[in-house]
Amino acid sequence: MSQTMNRPLIVIFTAICLDAVGIGLIFPILPRLLQEVTHSADIAFYIGIMTALYAAMQFVFAPVLGALSDSIGRRPVLLISLAGAAVNYVIMAFAPSLSLLFAGRAIAGLTSANMSVASAYITDISPADQRARRFGLFNAMFGAGFIIGPVLGGLLGDYWLRLPFIAAAVLNAANLLLALFVLPESRAPSRRTINIAALNPLAPFKRLVSMKALLPIVLVYFVFSAAGESYGTCWALWAFDAFGWNGVSIGLSLGAFGICQTVCQAFLPGPATRLLGERWSVLTGIAAACLALVVMAFANQGWMIFAIMPVFTLVGIGNPAFQALATSRVAPDRQGELQGLLASTISLASIIAPLGFSSLYFLTRENWPGGIWLSVIALYAVAVPLVLMSTANSRLEQTAGT
Repeated sequence: MSQTMNRPLIVIFTAICLDAVGIGLIFPILPRLLQEVTHSADIAFYIGIMTALYAAMQFVFAPVLGALSDSIGRRPVLLISLAGAAVNYVIMAFAPSLSLLFAGRAIAGLTSANMSVASAYITDISPADQRARRFGLFNAMFGAGFIIGPVLGGLLGDYWLRLPFIAAAVLNAANLLLALFVLPESRAPSRRTINIAALNPLAPFKRLVSMKALLPIVLVYFVFSAAGESYGTCWALWAFDAFGWNGVSIGLSLGAFGICQTVCQAFLPGPATRLLGERWSVLTGIAAACLALVVMAFANQGWMIFAIMPVFTLVGIGNPAFQALATSRVAPDRQGELQGLLASTISLASIIAPLGFSSLYFLTRENWPGGIWLSVIALYAVAVPLVLMSTANSRLEQTAGT
């Protein structure tokens, strides 16, 4: 049985990795790309808008794709989204204006909404006792994409600013062919008539109101995602302003972050949860991230950023436990809807946070570029009581069921 699951998991994990590549490759080149098309040096707010637009499309379409995959099957939805991603990167490669860049990034957000379908696929083919480990690998593959994407974007972007998009188009086309010939359907589609009301991106949140045990978990997702958006929004600008890094250096720094994140997500969540439990795994990760952010805020030399990265990425050790906990609260035929809800929660945070962080960075950039990281610490502090609440609910529910 495990051998029959290997090939589908490889395809799914490859798709997840390529989604992260597509997100990450634009970070090192985005400031220069926006300067090229706007002919302006004040592009911090444009970065926030572009990042928020990408997330807004994920927010709208993640529940749509998740619900569709429950109705017509995971495979056709994944194939269509992979094809759309390949076409979009071709458009981005030759977009001559700001409006076309925005349009391309919007399409990229739509196609990357397949993360909810990929999560539901993993749930379909994974026994309950393997889900936490496989969601850990899920996050590890996303981290691997952040190794490839920023480094690829930095290296190719210094050769030709649009070349990273050509590379992303080729990679997505290759994954489309792989999925077309290798990926089976993970569950029999219901073939029921699609309820148009269920495709409302706000509909899952109405259902969330009745899921009292799930609500604090979703709130933790929201806060963590909002904090995480600060890096994509401000990292490249901050690295240039604080250390004078070029595209290659920025790409390598993000790639190093991706390496540390991948190692952490692949090997540490299971042992950390067994040793510390869900609550202390997440709280330990928050403490490690805050320590690293303090160093980043006051760093005056670039090597300090690389030195602190292994500590920084420990924030991810609690995420797989949260994902597995969420899946245990929902029936198998609702997993697509659940994963769409979680993806939409993340995307909702990703709409709001980039605009806030880009505006704040614009205000602090001149006097103290690193000051932006103190605002992220404040956001992580908000997550602490939510983590305590969600783990308490978990224990109460488990006790009630015994």
